[in-house]
Amino acid sequence: MMTLNAMVKESPRRLSKQLAECVPAEWPAPDHVHAFTTIRKGGASEGNYDSFNLALHVDDQPSAVISNRQLLKDIFELPAEPVWLQQNHSNCVIAADHFDHVAADAAWASSKNTVCAVLTADCLPVFFTNKAGSRVAIAHAGWRGLLNGVISATFSAMKIEVDDCLVWLGPSIGPDVFEVGGEVLQLFTDKNKATLASFRQKDEKHWWCDMVQLARVELNQLGIGQVFGGDLCTYTDKENFYSFRRDGNTG
Repeated sequence: MMTLNAMVKESPRRLSKQLAECVPAEWPAPDHVHAFTTIRKGGASEGNYDSFNLALHVDDQPSAVISNRQLLKDIFELPAEPVWLQQNHSNCVIAADHFDHVAADAAWASSKNTVCAVLTADCLPVFFTNKAGSRVAIAHAGWRGLLNGVISATFSAMKIEVDDCLVWLGPSIGPDVFEVGGEVLQLFTDKNKATLASFRQKDEKHWWCDMVQLARVELNQLGIGQVFGGDLCTYTDKENFYSFRRDGNTG
C-alpha cells in the first residue's frame, strides 16, 4: 500500500466526523496533536491503485493522485499541504517547518499548522509527540529503515526527554506474513543481539519478521516506555490497506 500518515499540530479540532476514512492514533496525546493513517477507500484512483492512493511514484495516474491529495486536505481540514518526502529507507530526518530538501524518511516539526507525513506500503509508520504537543514527528520504518536506525535518528532530532515522549505505531505488515531471508536476520543480530526475539524460523533459509517488535526493541533501548498501537496488519486487511508484499503493483 501507500497510505498517508499525517501528524498535525494546530488549534484544537477533533477528527470524529472523518473516522470512517482513517485509523486515528489511540494514544494520550494532547488534543491539538492529530495523528492518523488513511485507508485506501474513497478516492479517484482505479485498478491496482483503487482508490485513495496518495503516492505519485507508483505509476498511478498523476491527475488521480493530485485529486486524492486535494481531497485529503479538504476532508481532514489540513491547515497546510503535507510535507511529502522522497523516501529511500534511510535514517535521514528533516525539520518539516524549515526544510530545504525532502530526501528523507522522517520529519519533525515544532511550528503550528505543520503536517508531517510518510507514505507506507507495509512499512511501519512511527508517530512521536512530546506530552505538551509542542514537538511532533513521524518516521517511515521498513526493515531497512529500522536497521539503519531511523527511529533513534527521529527521536534525537526532536530533542526531547525520553520520559516526555509518546509513540504510536501505525498499521504495518504483520509478524505472521512478513517473510525474510536469513541474511536479514544476520544483519539485525550482528548489530543488536536483542533483535533475535523479533524473528521466528520458518525453514532453513527463511524467517518470519516482526517489525513492530523490532521497533519496540529500539524504543525500549532508548528508554521510551510509552508506546502504543502496532496491532493492525496491512497485508491481511486488503479492504482497508495497500500492501506491496501482497499485491506488488499497488497504491
